[in-house]
Amino acid sequence: MSYKTKSMRKEDVTRNWYVVDADGETVGRLCSRIAHVLKGKHKACYTPHVDCGDCVIVLNADKVRFTGNKLNAKEYLSFSGYPGGQKSITAKALMAKHPERIIEKAVKGMLPKNSLGRSMFTKLFVYTGTEHPHQAQKPEPFKF
Repeated sequence: MSYKTKSMRKEDVTRNWYVVDADGETVGRLCSRIAHVLKGKHKACYTPHVDCGDCVIVLNADKVRFTGNKLNAKEYLSFSGYPGGQKSITAKALMAKHPERIIEKAVKGMLPKNSLGRSMFTKLFVYTGTEHPHQAQKPEPFKF
């Protein structure tokens, strides 16, 4: 008896919605688990060339924590493309202004750098409080 591995097609993918509470979690460890779910690697039907991941809602993004001195020492760089157009912002300043961007930047860096990774990133929803507008999708808590 021969068994064939079944590859998923984008038409066959069923997406689930998960809620993750980031309260007290370490940024890197949390984001690597979120990227794992966005890629679909937690499913038995994982196919590398198909976006078969699930949607993830992250709550309490303002309550994540950094270990060591990263909150003061870590810098996020951006470049406008013009001479002298490189800007940097520390993790502490970014946490004060836009705390959801810390999780978004970390997860985006862990996804593939191509069109497939960009489509995976669209399934991430990050919020600072405990409320979210996705009740109609009936999200369930994800057990890590």
